[in-house]
Amino acid sequence: MWNPTSPVSGSAQTGFTSPTYTHVADVAPETNGKQIAVSAVGGAGNTPAVHSVSSPFTGTFVRPKVFKALGKANPVTGLISSVPRNVYKVITRKGVIPLACQPATTMLITTTIEVPAGADIADPVAVRAALSFHEGMLAQQSAGVVDACVSGVM
Repeated sequence: MWNPTSPVSGSAQTGFTSPTYTHVADVAPETNGKQIAVSAVGGAGNTPAVHSVSSPFTGTFVRPKVFKALGKANPVTGLISSVPRNVYKVITRKGVIPLACQPATTMLITTTIEVPAGADIADPVAVRAALSFHEGMLAQQSAGVVDACVSGVM
């Protein structure tokens, strides 16, 4: 179950040695989502703005509205011709200033997780391993990803 505790410890970045993000429950834009809004920031040298209507700072988890099930196998070949996917998303929205003296515009960060129907039952270990690796890779390379987004150099 997606239920981040407050505060969330952010990863270290240039100018952010031990960032923390205190949050409150918020209403997600979609009925099949849960959302939090950042209400306070700590441990960051250059403190970013917290959530507001004009400059959002939210984290959202969205699950499928209707879960898809695995279809029946072909009676002759034993193969399933099409495996549907249950799509989950983790979305971060943050208001950013595109140019001095301009209003904030929303930056989006979206991780899409497409789980083949049936894998949750037939191979949960592989599903857990894939997500563990993905999240660990992002955590390990967090500063590198941010530096690339800021400088354009990988």
